[in-house]
Amino acid sequence: MFTSSAPFAFADYLRIPITVDRTMRRVLPRHVGALHATSSPLGPRLLWARSEDGRHVPGTRTGHHTLAGIDLVCPVFTGTPEEIGCRRWTGGEGWRPLTPVQNLHGNAVAQVWTNDQGSLFLPFDPGEAMSWLWSERYTTLGRAGLHSRLRHTAVRLYYAIRPLLPRKLQLRLRRGHAARQTYPDFPGWPEEHALHDLYDWLLQRLEDIAGEPVPYVHPWPNGHTSAFVLTHDVETAAGRDAIEALRGPERVRGLRSSWNLVPERYEVAEELLDGLRSEGCEIGVHGLRHDGRDLASKRMLRKRLPAIRAWADRWGAVGFRSPATQRSWDLMPLLGFDYDSSYTDSAPHEPRPGGCCTYLPFFIDNLVELPLTLPQDHTLFDILGMTDGSVWRSKVEALRARGGMVLMIAHPDYVDCPGMLPAWEALLDQLCADSGAWHALPREVAAWWRRRAESTPVRTVGGWAVRGPAAGEAVVAWSSPVVDRPTEHSHRRVSGWA
Repeated sequence: MFTSSAPFAFADYLRIPITVDRTMRRVLPRHVGALHATSSPLGPRLLWARSEDGRHVPGTRTGHHTLAGIDLVCPVFTGTPEEIGCRRWTGGEGWRPLTPVQNLHGNAVAQVWTNDQGSLFLPFDPGEAMSWLWSERYTTLGRAGLHSRLRHTAVRLYYAIRPLLPRKLQLRLRRGHAARQTYPDFPGWPEEHALHDLYDWLLQRLEDIAGEPVPYVHPWPNGHTSAFVLTHDVETAAGRDAIEALRGPERVRGLRSSWNLVPERYEVAEELLDGLRSEGCEIGVHGLRHDGRDLASKRMLRKRLPAIRAWADRWGAVGFRSPATQRSWDLMPLLGFDYDSSYTDSAPHEPRPGGCCTYLPFFIDNLVELPLTLPQDHTLFDILGMTDGSVWRSKVEALRARGGMVLMIAHPDYVDCPGMLPAWEALLDQLCADSGAWHALPREVAAWWRRRAESTPVRTVGGWAVRGPAAGEAVVAWSSPVVDRPTEHSHRRVSGWA
């Protein structure tokens, strides 16, 4: 549907049909990307300010901004399209401001521009806007960056001395911090929708350029409208011995789950693994010793990785979750797993606060990241002292409405917390009641996401179909409702994904 001068990360992520024609680069300014509807090469273009080898055009400002009320945390170009060299190539005259990009004080620092041809110029790279949130790079800015560095140092110190601290003292310290903690404006908790609002906004801009609804590959297979994934982290021997408290309610409802175990902290009997596997459950690795040191540095990871990989091979585990959701954008791909599930969408209460701001999978290099999208049971019932699952229930409904993935952790270690088990069973009932949701194991979601990433909609004689490894299970969805397409997702947009 589109021809582009360079890879366009947003279109690639949604699996919008796009062809890269690098010959277009010969007539474009160095820091400008451009695309147009393939069927209308002389029509309006979408142009965007892009970095070249990590370098931005002079006049680019990094910070926390808003665009049409949407949080936008990434570098933005503060000049005009003429200043970056766009005027001659587009053939259009009269560039004029269309939508301001504002700082947090409400002052315009940049503009989305349009011209009399109907072309649009974005003062930011959509791919950068996505990666800045996925990677939590936004936490490095300004005061937030200083606070993040101090918090990181404190967490490393805490894990160094934690073996010397009684468990009750550990919990008292975390509860005291949570009681004094104020919630950041961004990311919001327990819900943050900015990135998905940006997806909607960008998809509509592509529709403006195309002059018709834009096809893409729906995020879930076989017509499912959302997904839910049950995972468990088993931190201690006591948790290992309490697995049945969580597994029992799942079993009677016909549900499967993933169990992340710690190989060098407590004994894991083969009978336990065989029993879980026989019920269709998955086994994952939850760090080597659950001491917060696996990803402390590249040197430490290299030291521990042979043992981590040996246990993964022994257990047949293809997934990893870091203890206390410690994570590193650079180190995670080195683990050698098919997927990781250590990032949270929004988590101000975790040892490392922040969040990747999405409730859909994404890639870190070749690693599929499956973000946690419900607050942890330990956080709600042990740290915050809640006694019901109202936060879970409301978040599930919000994720359903936006076609997202419900992915949660429940620990058998904390089943004694007041209200935890009743809330867990109520949550299972709520999830089972949604006939449109895809109930999957983490490994199944990761495998699907890889097939989807290699597939794309193609125009056929009978309409649009998906070509690639996901053909036969993938569904073509649309940026806006399209009539007379009963076999495709044309009846409504999936809000937040489009």
